[in-house]
Amino acid sequence: MKKKWLSFLMVPAVALGLAACGSNDGATNEDASVGDQVNHQIIGIDPGAGIMKAAAGVMEDYELNDWTLVEGSGAAMTAALKKAYDKEEPIIVTGWSPHWKFSAFDLKYLEDPKGSFGEEENIHTIARNGLAEDHPSAHKVLDQFNWSEDAMNEVMVKITDGENPEKAAADWVEANEDLVSEWTQGAEKVDGDKITLGYVAWDTEIASTNVIGKVLTDLGYDVTLSQVEAGPMWAGVAEGSLDAHVAGWLPLTHADYYEKFDGQFEDLGENLEGTKIGLVVPEYMDIDSIEDLKDEK
Repeated sequence: MKKKWLSFLMVPAVALGLAACGSNDGATNEDASVGDQVNHQIIGIDPGAGIMKAAAGVMEDYELNDWTLVEGSGAAMTAALKKAYDKEEPIIVTGWSPHWKFSAFDLKYLEDPKGSFGEEENIHTIARNGLAEDHPSAHKVLDQFNWSEDAMNEVMVKITDGENPEKAAADWVEANEDLVSEWTQGAEKVDGDKITLGYVAWDTEIASTNVIGKVLTDLGYDVTLSQVEAGPMWAGVAEGSLDAHVAGWLPLTHADYYEKFDGQFEDLGENLEGTKIGLVVPEYMDIDSIEDLKDEK
């Protein structure tokens, strides 16, 4: 597989310092409000991500007028989380699952009594119009691709532990021949046909895109994985510069893109069910609800 790396937003190292706002020795002032403990900051990810728009809406719904949603990237967010967690300092981040951080750290979602983050989401496979005619085998595999959160986590954990994504995907595909055979059922092999898959730099999508890329490569496709931000990923499929992506978080996170490009792509349905987004904190924090951010003492 060839990989085409496009630029995406990175935050300065100083941004990581925003995450842990306790004292220098890691202790926090237990008499201070949650907002004071974290400098009234929620650590977010890329500004164009749907979860950021959702989080901004949540802040408005709960009247968190003195709070700031810090923009950055998924990698910067998890680095800030690790830094705070290692010192048992308070931190609030935008979170979603599946994600390896829930395996690495003892975390919890803050309750959302207003339902502002919506119900559980699913991850959809999105293909360009005409893919079924141009590349029927690839279309069939993409259409039949479906796996579980546990399966995705197996790949994600290996990647976050430092293993090369292609190798982690290849090892998983080799170890799960029965499931992979369900995805490839009825798909004929090809000889070097070119396929380009888009993905965003989220751990979930790095895992799923490398896995499906490996499966298509084994069928004989010349696969290119193109890393882009969410907007260009959807636009690329709609315009035909990308053949597909397996990273459509719906109905909320990518709702704007789905509506904007409606009719210019084929929705092949869910490839993973039961995802969730929300505000996430370490279990050691004495807070359970988004409402608690406003009701400060």
